[in-house]
Amino acid sequence: MPGNKQCVAMLLAGGQGTRLGVLTKEVAKPAVPFGGKYRIIDFTLSNTINSDIDTIGVLTQYQPFELNQYIGNGQPWDFDRLEGGAFVLPPYQTAKSGEWYKGTANAIFQNINFLDRYSPQYVLILSGDHIYKMNYSKMLKEHISKGADCTIAVLNVPLEEASRFGIMSADKDGRIKEFEEKPKKPKSNKASMGIYIFTWAKLKEYLIKDEEDKTSSNDFGKNIIPNMLKDGQKMYTYDFSGYWKDVGTISSLWEANMDLLKPESGLNLYDRSWIIYARNAAEPPHYAGPDSHLFNSVVSEGGEINGEIYNSVISTGVIVEKGAKIYDSVIMPNSIIRAGTEVRHAIVGWGAEIMENCKIGENQLCATAGEWKIAVIGPRTQVLKGTIVAAGEMVGN
Repeated sequence: MPGNKQCVAMLLAGGQGTRLGVLTKEVAKPAVPFGGKYRIIDFTLSNTINSDIDTIGVLTQYQPFELNQYIGNGQPWDFDRLEGGAFVLPPYQTAKSGEWYKGTANAIFQNINFLDRYSPQYVLILSGDHIYKMNYSKMLKEHISKGADCTIAVLNVPLEEASRFGIMSADKDGRIKEFEEKPKKPKSNKASMGIYIFTWAKLKEYLIKDEEDKTSSNDFGKNIIPNMLKDGQKMYTYDFSGYWKDVGTISSLWEANMDLLKPESGLNLYDRSWIIYARNAAEPPHYAGPDSHLFNSVVSEGGEINGEIYNSVISTGVIVEKGAKIYDSVIMPNSIIRAGTEVRHAIVGWGAEIMENCKIGENQLCATAGEWKIAVIGPRTQVLKGTIVAAGEMVGN
């Protein structure tokens, strides 16, 4: 039997990510490439091990194969160990039937037996689709010191954006007095980051009651947290002030990549004290030829650069031919940009090939309803010679 663990993490990684369109047609959102050599999920996995939490269950559902293969035994993040480690947990199947995860709370309910194997005092609930660096051990220490039943990580957001989040009001000691999931008229700007620490015995009790309620949505924000608050359980906020972004839209995914190029953004991947780990194939160093020009860009290993690149993120194994120009764009792994093509304010999916003399995106960056209009080329898509793809247009197989 596994030894007891003070805290076990549960990472909810089953999101379909429909707002990412063609980028999540074949992979779950946490598996989407980010920052030249990472996947979105790398940030949460790295935060967990950097916080000295060495046991994590990764709950997959939508298009799980690539994510399961990517995580493997957890070795790149130092989760390959005898006591603890990383475990991929698909929806639970009994001898009689199998059942999809019905909601975030149901996903944890279906894995009560996994958690009980480690008899944890505390359970950390995480989402796999955010870009941020956070020391969960500090949050856990505060949870313990307050004798809390539940601690919710929060950050201050502009009031006009608050309706997108779970919003709460707390007293001067951080004890939560009110919580509302995505309110139409928010009273506070304290927004949930989707990071929770629960005392396991208390959470288990509420998960079982929630599963017995046939009217429940089986969701933390809609059911578990409001029910605990209604019953007067000890629930506190944990204030977070660093970089954090939900990359659930094309606009926010592009924006977070661009933040890598801005030292003032707070998204620093060069901090040796808090390394973001990833599973990377062995690739040679990138090559920048005599006709290349690079300005304020990230270029990952394995690339062959003979064109011009400005303010862009170029991933592993990308080929940019002579005469090609890339501006303010994200080029995902193993894509090819042929001669004479211009790419502006765009995301090019992995394995795509853009043939000669294409125009992808537009010079002027514009927004609609608060979202940047970014041109998107889907994974493994071939764009024929001379094609024009407008701002905000999405092209895929």
